[in-house]
Amino acid sequence: MARYTGAACRRCRRENIKLYLKGDRCYSDKCSFERRAVAPGQHGQSRFKKVSDYCVQLREKQKVKNIYGMLEGQFRNYFHKADLQKGITGENLLVMLERRLDNTIFRLGFASSRKQARQLVRHNHVLVNDKKVNIPSFLVSVDDVISIKEKSKTNSYLVESMEAVARRGIPSWLELDKNAFKATVKALPNRDEITMPIQEQLIVELYSK
Repeated sequence: MARYTGAACRRCRRENIKLYLKGDRCYSDKCSFERRAVAPGQHGQSRFKKVSDYCVQLREKQKVKNIYGMLEGQFRNYFHKADLQKGITGENLLVMLERRLDNTIFRLGFASSRKQARQLVRHNHVLVNDKKVNIPSFLVSVDDVISIKEKSKTNSYLVESMEAVARRGIPSWLELDKNAFKATVKALPNRDEITMPIQEQLIVELYSK
C-alpha cells in the first residue's frame, strides 16, 4: 500500500503544529518544528497570506490524516461510516480513528509513535483476546484484551517505549498492566480525551460540499 516516505517533520511545519510523528525526538531539542516553525518551501516564511474557507477545511482534514497516518481513501471511508452512525459525525469519526489498533498500541505506550505501532502490529507482535491480529486498522471494542506476544516482550524498542509511557499518560478508556505488557479496553474513547487541537466540524463541512 502506498505510504508517505518524505520527511515527517515537513508535515508538522506544513500544519504549523506538532503532530508527534517521530516519537521521543518530538519531545527533545532535536525536533525540527521547534528549530524552524515555518511552512516548508521557499515561500514558507510569507507573512501575509489570504486563506479561503476551503483551505482552512482542507488543512484540518490533512492534519488529522497526518496525525493518524491515513491515506485519502481510507480517511474518506471512515468519514462515510461515521456519517451513517447515530450521533455527531465529527465525533464519531474521531472515536473510530482512536479505536484503530495501531493508535491503541501507541496510546498504551507500547510504541513511541503511531508509525512504530503500525510496524508492531504488522510484524505479528500484538495479540487481541489471545489471538494474533496484524491489521493496523482493526477496531478494538469494549472488554478487548490487548497484549504483546511473550517472545516480543524483550524487544528493545518496546521496552524503551514502555519506560517513557509516563510522559504521555494513558487515556482513561484503557487499563494497562505495565509489567505484564497487557491492557484492557474499559470503554469506548471519549471526545474530551482527544487532546490534540482538532476541529472536526471543519472536516464535516469539507466532505459535505
